[in-house]
Amino acid sequence: MTWSDYTTFLVFALLIALAPGPDTLVVLKNGLAGGFRAGLTTICGITTGCLIQATAVGFGLGAFVVRYQVVFEVIRWAGVVYLCYLGIQALRAAKRGDYAQVGMQRQNTRLWRRFTEGFLTNITNPKVLVFFLSVLPQFLDPATATTLDALALAYTVVAAGVIWQLAVLVGVHKVRMWISRTGVRRAIDALTGTALVGFGVALATE
Repeated sequence: MTWSDYTTFLVFALLIALAPGPDTLVVLKNGLAGGFRAGLTTICGITTGCLIQATAVGFGLGAFVVRYQVVFEVIRWAGVVYLCYLGIQALRAAKRGDYAQVGMQRQNTRLWRRFTEGFLTNITNPKVLVFFLSVLPQFLDPATATTLDALALAYTVVAAGVIWQLAVLVGVHKVRMWISRTGVRRAIDALTGTALVGFGVALATE
């Protein structure tokens, strides 16, 4: 793999990271509800899940999951259930509209829960594996590529995702005073919840 090939892939990875998905929505939801630390912890959870999937692909284990339908389906349906669960939670929050205790909630929020939400959102999404398996081979020469080359590309995708999620979190933090308005919070929760349920339904129908 040449530096030119890697640069091309890097640009591609950054563009892919900008595409909205469940990971971004969960960062937005938790950053809004729990503050910067909660959002950052969520990113750590997402990154951990993505690193596991990237490593699995780099060492050839990802192909095993995709090839064996039962394993793939178990992961897929776990992802469907979890995304719908998170979406319904956000919709319930929008319906209640009780954000008077947001400051206290931020102090008392258990960060491990945010980490778990991020981790499960990513690790139960088999589309991440499918993406790695379908895209990485296009940038690797079968005759010369090594496991390290595959890992380098896979980890580049992970890094690009982290950069984008951090940008989203910083953006939420910068406008937190405006976002804290009850009407705005309810609208964001409603949109986020609807989108998460939509991602769950889309995953179920694929």
